[in-house]
Amino acid sequence: MSGRDAILSKIRRSLHAGADDATRAATVSERLAVHAPGIVPARGQGDAERRLAVFLEMAAKSAATIDRLATMDEVPAAIARHLRSKNLPQAIRRGGDPRLANLPFDREPQLEVAIGPSDGRDLVGLSAAFAGVAETGTLVLVSGADNPTTLNFLPEHHLVVVRASEIAADYETVWARIRSVYGPGEMPRTVNWITGPSRSGDIEQTILLGAHGPRGLHLLVVEGA
Repeated sequence: MSGRDAILSKIRRSLHAGADDATRAATVSERLAVHAPGIVPARGQGDAERRLAVFLEMAAKSAATIDRLATMDEVPAAIARHLRSKNLPQAIRRGGDPRLANLPFDREPQLEVAIGPSDGRDLVGLSAAFAGVAETGTLVLVSGADNPTTLNFLPEHHLVVVRASEIAADYETVWARIRSVYGPGEMPRTVNWITGPSRSGDIEQTILLGAHGPRGLHLLVVEGA
């Protein structure tokens, strides 16, 4: 018997359960199928206006910077403006997300837009969020060609478009939405939950931005339809 088998056998004996306990297996399967929510904090609850207000407050507390835009058409100009404010080159890399592909980048001819995953040499990545979470000011991004995960971590600056209408109150609501969009038994390969820029306080408890990913996170919050 391997060490693993010995440990599992000891656990089963302590629970008075056999290795082929059908009742326990059925209980586990039922629990996984139900997706029962945990305790949901009240902070993010409320109507759309309150969810947006709490989201913006919590995101700012996490050191994210924010542009509030009326329509998606305003995104390219907001990107160019943000890059100038940070003295960054007018160049970004994005994925194939239709929400980004349909933006009027031609209105900002100086802005160079590359498409595809990052190889680590891009200074600025642009993503479209699946959702936002008011409770913690968190962005939710799902992996794939539309929004490559490399754009979340490799560029020094991460810009994310999130629609105000897609800001949920809590994590449980977003998980339910993901399961609804992708279907039973299907999930994206990766779901990234991003709250503020990358940081670490490992050394003398001094906060260092950009320790494990982008040093800057800028949100483009689109409030119109």
